[in-house]
Amino acid sequence: MARARVAQIASPVVSMASAQGCRGASLQESPSRARETAGREMLGLRERKKVKLRQQIIETAIRLFRKQGYENTRVEDVVRILEISQTTFFRYFPSKDAVLREVGRRGFACITEHLKTELSNEATTAERLRRLYQALARETEADRPLWQAVVLSGAMDPVRSPDMRGRKEAATGLLREILAAGQARGEISRAFPAEHLAEFLEGVYNTVVRQWAVDLTGPHKLSERVSSAVEFFLRGVRP
Repeated sequence: MARARVAQIASPVVSMASAQGCRGASLQESPSRARETAGREMLGLRERKKVKLRQQIIETAIRLFRKQGYENTRVEDVVRILEISQTTFFRYFPSKDAVLREVGRRGFACITEHLKTELSNEATTAERLRRLYQALARETEADRPLWQAVVLSGAMDPVRSPDMRGRKEAATGLLREILAAGQARGEISRAFPAEHLAEFLEGVYNTVVRQWAVDLTGPHKLSERVSSAVEFFLRGVRP
């Protein structure tokens, strides 16, 4: 649903022991201290290699999803390109769907970022919603093969991917704030709770994206369908 941004994992930082130039102190490490320092450096190197390989797996899988689609991409394709074993792959991810959940996390992070931006400005509710959903539609449209894979795998579906529930709830909560602010300003009907309205709007948007991703209703431009969906919603919630 939105632009793709892979979760960043900080490499472990290893403090390099420095010689203390105090009076009477030796500038040379003792053998035991030297072994400790070497051990920490070795651990840091191993961790950095793990982080690097994990990122390479994600990037390779995403490249394949874009090139040959979700169904035609196999774990075997990823390990062949990276010249690693399937056992090594499964040490990092239990399946190809698990790789796509990284994309799903990036998607929710992007949605949350856009929602926070709209909450920080003084535009009307209609302007906020139009701008928000057009931005999401453009970013999704620009990477259709990848987001088609996300839809087919259920990587952002909180039912199929329970670890996404918290991220989805956070995004829905921000959307609810936008709608509640609109109700307070008299721009949105108070006939329904803002929480329900947020669920309605989110459901409409998700349905449009799913249909676009897998061509359930034939070829169409996502931004145009999303624009129609938002206008439909705005007319329905006029006070």
